[in-house]
Amino acid sequence: MPIEIRELEASHFDEGMELSQFAFQFTMTPEEKEKARERYKHEPAVRWGAFVDGKYAANLTLLTLHTYVGGKRFAVGGVAGVATWPEYRRQGLVAELLRTSLLHMKEQGQTLSYLAPFAIGFYRKFGWELYTDNKRYKIEAALMPKREDYAGRIERLSDNIPLLNELYNAYARRYNGMLERTEAWWTDRVKRRKPGQTAVYYGGDQAPQGYVLYDVKQKELKIHEFVTLTEEAARALWSYLGQHDSMIERAEAVVPVDDRLAFLLPNPRIKQEIEPYFMARIVDAEAFLSQYAFTEAQEGEPSSILIELTDEHAPWNAGVYKLDIQTDGTAKVVKIPKADTTASGEKEPLRIHTDIGSLTAMLHSYMRPSELNRHGRVAGDESSIRFLEARIPVKTPFLIDFF
Repeated sequence: MPIEIRELEASHFDEGMELSQFAFQFTMTPEEKEKARERYKHEPAVRWGAFVDGKYAANLTLLTLHTYVGGKRFAVGGVAGVATWPEYRRQGLVAELLRTSLLHMKEQGQTLSYLAPFAIGFYRKFGWELYTDNKRYKIEAALMPKREDYAGRIERLSDNIPLLNELYNAYARRYNGMLERTEAWWTDRVKRRKPGQTAVYYGGDQAPQGYVLYDVKQKELKIHEFVTLTEEAARALWSYLGQHDSMIERAEAVVPVDDRLAFLLPNPRIKQEIEPYFMARIVDAEAFLSQYAFTEAQEGEPSSILIELTDEHAPWNAGVYKLDIQTDGTAKVVKIPKADTTASGEKEPLRIHTDIGSLTAMLHSYMRPSELNRHGRVAGDESSIRFLEARIPVKTPFLIDFF
């Protein structure tokens, strides 16, 4: 059965849309379909199809994105729209599409890849690993935050993407794994998928400090995005949202896992759910490690470690890497022969052994080195694990986008 993987063109839109509507169980109106056709033509993305005996069997979209990890900007390949017709499933087509996308990402300098998994176990086999959870609040109206006085003011906006994006980007840099947004992303993704009201908080100095995107329907307040740069803005915007209590029965919001709203409420007994969300994968280990912002070593502390890495589906990553962490937190990274790991006359270097998915989770601070070691995902002695605990910054992973 001849299988061919090739890049899709605009002429494949109708075939791809037919498969997507079937696989993801939605139906587009003619107007929605034409808008999607335009996005298909102009969206920064590469699309591949798997053809069996010349027939369109499966597809994958790779979005051109950027993210923040440790406050630094990284190029990301966003895997989306992975779908296969039923008669061609479990024949290795998606595996071939993923391998093709990995090689393409490496060639394009995309050191990371993100995706929303339909099945976490499936993508783990190919090196992707969970990198962020969401905390979901479900708050009964009677338990909503009460009115508080605040120094500034809240203004509802109809549209001001530059202002919202400025606030969003400052907020995004505080977390690992948030996307950098373009104006097109705001228009085509955020505003289209998150309809409703926009409210911005301006502090006493009239400087904007945060915003909330939300909607009220059928007595439910759905908070799409709650983005604040100060505690003042957070308290003011929650106070504002609490004033909707007379028109709702409940509210729902997705926040970072370290959010502590419940502690601040008069009655903290609100429902809180933690749910796994997106997965990540290091595409080019050497390039990513070279750009990563480690915590610099203090005088007298060890500054280097060997990382023995396995990666079945991106073989260019497999091998031993020597990391020398500099005083500014950057690392000099050299890939060395496996046998040549201890120089003559030197003591045994710090060393760990891990796989690409575990390394990805560790460097996104989703799982700490000691946790991964305890669960058998990172092998190393106590000194090596302690070294990584000190060198990898603690930073909460979060993502409020979807693709």
